Amino acid sequence: MASTLSQTIFFSILLFLSLHQAYAKKTHLHFYFHETILGPNATVMTVVRAPNSTSDALAFGAIAVVDDILREGEDENSTLIGRCQGLVAEVGLDGSRETLQNFVFTDGKYNGSTLAVYGKHVSATKMETLIIGGTGLFRMTKGYTIGIPLLITDSKVIYEFDVYVWHMEMKDD
Repeated sequence: MASTLSQTIFFSILLFLSLHQAYAKKTHLHFYFHETILGPNATVMTVVRAPNSTSDALAFGAIAVVDDILREGEDENSTLIGRCQGLVAEVGLDGSRETLQNFVFTDGKYNGSTLAVYGKHVSATKMETLIIGGTGLFRMTKGYTIGIPLLITDSKVIYEFDVYVWHMEMKDD
């Protein structure tokens, strides 16, 4: 009996996943991530300093919070489309970071929707992260992001992002 129930549940899950794939809408988003590291308008802040560090700079063991800006273009005056809010932890001696962030859209078609993004990132390199969920028009989401560094200075970082999302476009009930 338990075996039959297990098989039924297993095949129900497989059916759901295959239907999701068959009916999921693919959306491609393209935008620019702007991070300000220094000054009164900094969008990243170290909240746990690495035990062996004497500075606020991220080093192995440090944790930071971010509230970065998402814009339509590379220019800092281009249209604001949302924020990237979350946590960054320095997890590798090689400078790699673990990120858990939400892309929070505040303008356009996806205003009020979010994408939950998770992954590993090594500073100043191309990054690929997972999309593990979403809200609003991005409920039932899966996908990935690709970020290319365009500008990295002591005070500013700009990444160009391509985001590929498979989701069921749902309306509020």
